[in-house]
Amino acid sequence: MKTIRFLFLLLGCFVSRAQTEKNVDHQSLLWTRYCNHLTLNNRWSLHSEFDNRIFINPVEQNLYEVRVQGRYKINEQLEAGAGFAYFSVATQDPEITYDFNVPEYRGQQDIIWKQDLGKVILGQRFQIEERFFHNANKDGLLSGTTFFWRFRYRIQAEYFCWKKENQFLKAILSDEIMINAGEKIVKNTFDQNRIYAALHYGINKNIAFELGYLNSFQQRASGVDYFNRDIIRFTLFHKIKIKKTQKSDKPTNEKVLENPAPK
Repeated sequence: MKTIRFLFLLLGCFVSRAQTEKNVDHQSLLWTRYCNHLTLNNRWSLHSEFDNRIFINPVEQNLYEVRVQGRYKINEQLEAGAGFAYFSVATQDPEITYDFNVPEYRGQQDIIWKQDLGKVILGQRFQIEERFFHNANKDGLLSGTTFFWRFRYRIQAEYFCWKKENQFLKAILSDEIMINAGEKIVKNTFDQNRIYAALHYGINKNIAFELGYLNSFQQRASGVDYFNRDIIRFTLFHKIKIKKTQKSDKPTNEKVLENPAPK
């Protein structure tokens, strides 16, 4: 428990430091996404995600993304994954729009450690991202890409309010901090902090819905400009399991659908 308190204190220090700066732009967004979990066997699974993000006031496209990753279950507590994501960014400011989108290509690797603390499941995720942004200016896309690293740490608590056969309802609370690194990172080593709260409802063993609120406080490249974003996030989770063809196979008990972190 001392380790957990220390990690929360560390996250709080980063947030406090960031929020002392000025030039904060407040924005409201709606994120909608579809997440598919394809279980290949007891160890391996393939996760895919389709995410659309729009500004609410005024209504304007922010970005859409496609993500695919393979995941390997090491044991009951540890799980590792690696994959690729493609982002198409329309604008980061709804007041300023362009007639072109800027692509981002992103590799990612992570490891998740889960602990069962009785009524609460505590999860910690360490993630590394390799980000390639297509160069652009206000007139259009340019040749080449800009690369930098991003390191992410998330701590998350899940509390099951009730379970009934294949149905369940759980509450989720998480905090995630992101750090930039690389030659192009000069004034924004601190990238952002995300605080998330949600309700996750599983209607059966294969389908679940999640509705949550996410606050993202993000530092821009200038070092003095920030986005403070209030985000409503709706997610549809769809789990598919490939059935074995051997006659000797016996049915196995399905676990409730697990929730991945906000990306």
